[in-house]
Amino acid sequence: MNALFLPLAFIIGIVVPLQAAINNQLKAVIGGSPIMAALVSFLVGAVTLILAALLTGQRWVGLAALPRAEWWMLTGGVLGALFVFGTTLLAPRLGVAVMLSLIIAGQVCASLLFDRYGWLGMPLKEINSWRLLGAVLVIAGVLLVNLGDKIGKA
Repeated sequence: MNALFLPLAFIIGIVVPLQAAINNQLKAVIGGSPIMAALVSFLVGAVTLILAALLTGQRWVGLAALPRAEWWMLTGGVLGALFVFGTTLLAPRLGVAVMLSLIIAGQVCASLLFDRYGWLGMPLKEINSWRLLGAVLVIAGVLLVNLGDKIGKA
């Protein structure tokens, strides 16, 4: 495993609450719509990716094969839009820590199933007792993050 991948994954984790907070501020500026804030975010992201593709010399001809893709292969954009919209909607209502703890717990639980069954071509990895314990600890962390305010006030 490349030694840069683990810190990169951690940095991406740092960026998620930052993105939610930024999009929440954008939402306030453009009239309070989380859908419009997510739209602007995706437009800026699309322009960024176009520039990155141009600067890195990506082969645009590969896009000619896009009509051969199954319909469900295009749902990643829908899921990404749901994520950005959802975090923009939920961050001010739940708080960033509560929202992200629930998101992370959902990701860990779903990821274990993707690893176990190899869904969508993912490599198979068994759910052993250590990985299961890790998921349980994440769920315990979610409970502590969510109940922390209530326990602290008692």
